[in-house]
Amino acid sequence: MGDLKLGLAQGYWGAAPNPNFVEMAQEAERLGYDSVWSAEAWGNDAFTPLCWIGAQTKKIKLGTAVVQLSGRTPTSCAMHALSLDLLSEGRFSLGLGVSGPQVVEGWYGRPFPKPLARTREYIDIIRQVFARQGPVTNAGPHYPLPYLGADGTGLGKALKPITHPLRSKIPIFMGAEGPKNVALAVEIADGWIPLFYNPYDESVYEASLKNMRPDFEINQMVSVNITDDIAAGLLAVKYYLSFYVGGMGAKTANFHKDLFCRMGYEEEANRIQQLFLEDRRDEAALVIPDELADALALIGPKDRIKERLQIWRDSKVTTLLVATTDKQQLRDMAELIL
Repeated sequence: MGDLKLGLAQGYWGAAPNPNFVEMAQEAERLGYDSVWSAEAWGNDAFTPLCWIGAQTKKIKLGTAVVQLSGRTPTSCAMHALSLDLLSEGRFSLGLGVSGPQVVEGWYGRPFPKPLARTREYIDIIRQVFARQGPVTNAGPHYPLPYLGADGTGLGKALKPITHPLRSKIPIFMGAEGPKNVALAVEIADGWIPLFYNPYDESVYEASLKNMRPDFEINQMVSVNITDDIAAGLLAVKYYLSFYVGGMGAKTANFHKDLFCRMGYEEEANRIQQLFLEDRRDEAALVIPDELADALALIGPKDRIKERLQIWRDSKVTTLLVATTDKQQLRDMAELIL
């Protein structure tokens, strides 16, 4: 692969935004980071923080990692994207994903089934808006445009966006975990944002990525902790991983757990989920093997991380999204890669 780029992963907020999130983005820009990415779950949205950052930076790229399909209609999402791309003078990339049934049906009140078909329609409509070659239409069942349902007025009209997009092809990234969803990203998107990626064993995604184009990008978020206390650093990663495996999804539908099973950790994933259901989260975190936490993150002294970065350089990943709220960690990673 080519040179590994660096991005800053800011994630979604907890009870409040990180108070220095703009300063972090400004520091990343100063250091030569390529991009900064914002996320959403069921609290903050992903676009607004990027507007705040974009107004106070000049060149760092701005990306959503990721916005949830069910939170907006395709044309609404496209309006957000083209507006932010215009205001930032062409710095925006749209990362989007389907989320999961608990969020889609519990938070947005929308049905979850047929996520692949919904994603295909959604992206096609967005690309029509960006291209601005004519009125935007869609004959598919998920996002019909214009709407011609029996409960409508019948007065819907296919419309062409009033605003002229700065670019007709704003980059679109897909957040995806399942094999078919990753393959769909390769087919219809410009890039892919995995949640977890093991550069030491890329076989789990090999079939899905077999038709990957040379310019297809893979942006992987990685927890970074430059520290002499490797055990403590890995423990924090274990808590993060176990939360996704055990708590981010229903017992019968957890895509993160399914991925860990495909990675070869089915026994551990089942145990973690059971412990979470029993509200034994501390025990669940300890089930994550050291080698897995170590493979999915960058933990340890500078020399150790510098050595382990080589496997990322040799992987299919094109941008490493550094997950940290510490400016010194940003500087250290820039020193090691840039």
